[in-house]
Amino acid sequence: MRLELREVSRAFPGVAAVDRLSLVVGAGRIGCLLGPSGSGKTTVLRLIAGFERPDAGELLAGGEVLSGPGHWVPPERRRIGMVFQDFALFPHLDALANVAFGLRDSDSGVRRRRAQELLELVGLSAEARRLPHELSGGQQQRVALARALAPRPRLVLLDEPFSNLDADVRMELAQQLRAALVAEGATALLVTHDQREAFAIADEIGVMRAGRLEQWDAPWNLYHSPVTRFVADFVGEGSFIQGTVLGPARVSTELGVIEGQLTSEQPVGTHVDLLLRPDDVIHDDESKLRAEVVERAFRGAEFRYKLRLPSGTPVLCFVPSHHDHAIGERIGIRLDAQHLVGFPRS
Repeated sequence: MRLELREVSRAFPGVAAVDRLSLVVGAGRIGCLLGPSGSGKTTVLRLIAGFERPDAGELLAGGEVLSGPGHWVPPERRRIGMVFQDFALFPHLDALANVAFGLRDSDSGVRRRRAQELLELVGLSAEARRLPHELSGGQQQRVALARALAPRPRLVLLDEPFSNLDADVRMELAQQLRAALVAEGATALLVTHDQREAFAIADEIGVMRAGRLEQWDAPWNLYHSPVTRFVADFVGEGSFIQGTVLGPARVSTELGVIEGQLTSEQPVGTHVDLLLRPDDVIHDDESKLRAEVVERAFRGAEFRYKLRLPSGTPVLCFVPSHHDHAIGERIGIRLDAQHLVGFPRS
């Protein structure tokens, strides 16, 4: 089922929560709205679910207009499944009964078979008779997803589904939820402020800022080819160094001339801030180019070093953990930037 928003807006007193937002999530695809608190992403979810009415624009599901000028489909008729951050399970019902709850219009045999099928899909067949308080947070969230999928909704909405879970279980659960959604062929839209969750689940991600969609793209493109300075700052880690455009594929910087096609065309002579990701900066003991270690964070297999260039400009670098350098030490680096992302210097 294809989801489409066309120039959708929603304002509250003193704030434009959603400002002329347009996007498409293809049938069977998983989309994500990513952004800081207050960017409007949860309001978008509420507009799709029918909990809020848009002030302008159209919202369509499978070609059917759910809301638009002079037209409104109430939430209970939209066939949309919701997964909330607080799980919202019935505490007095076991996992099987929670999943079956949304199938009240079916006979008991159909309800039971469908609920068992969904619990098996999310890996909880053995926990079917457990009450919510007997399950871990991750298991409760999988029950909530199974319950949302049980009536075969045409769209599943997930509102910050991992925010109440420990960080060490989020990535594993994110992969499990993605696998369940794909297995069901469900179209889904996730809302989160955590880019790791977005990257783990979504086929396309939209970065939101102050009610507007800055970029809607594949995760790889958001990281390597951000179209705005905000997206470059918000997605992934990185730093900026000053440069001057010498030609279509050459930028002069304090680290020398960097060659590679700029993701957006800039005239010769333009002063740019060039984005460097940590994986663009390579530790190399043989290099004459040196930078001072000013911060270090041990991550097990690697260190994340913050380095200071001779000009004082900071850059980030990932280094295998057997290269253990002290703060204040000067280490050799070289650049291996495959994607030049530069924004005109303000």
